Amino acid sequence: QVQLVESGGGLVQAGGSRRLSCAASGLTFSNYGMGWFRQAPGKEREFVAAINWNGDETYYGDSVKGRFSISRDNAKNTVWLQMNKLKPEDTAVYSCAATSSPYRPQATSRAYTYWGQGTQVTVSS
Repeated sequence: QVQLVESGGGLVQAGGSRRLSCAASGLTFSNYGMGWFRQAPGKEREFVAAINWNGDETYYGDSVKGRFSISRDNAKNTVWLQMNKLKPEDTAVYSCAATSSPYRPQATSRAYTYWGQGTQVTVSS
């Protein structure tokens, strides 16, 4: 079965950096676009970043543009989210997701078929 497993979450100070990883199994990774979403307590799920099947197109949510970077390695079945200049408002559970619409980055959650369990990122002020 398809599994997406996130790692790299934790506690970080404001202004710091963190890199999240998402390891995929049970699917042909290069056939899928990938995305990162986050959800803070009491808030709706928010789009963070997306990448197309071969990594040559990316797309970011307005709140993270210029601070976060998404990348992937199809040989390793892994997608990463590099988070820089973190702010307390970035505190959330971060989840990766896979979409079978691979050619353009997808920003809407309903485009995604498979989801990971999520990893908590807490940014202290």
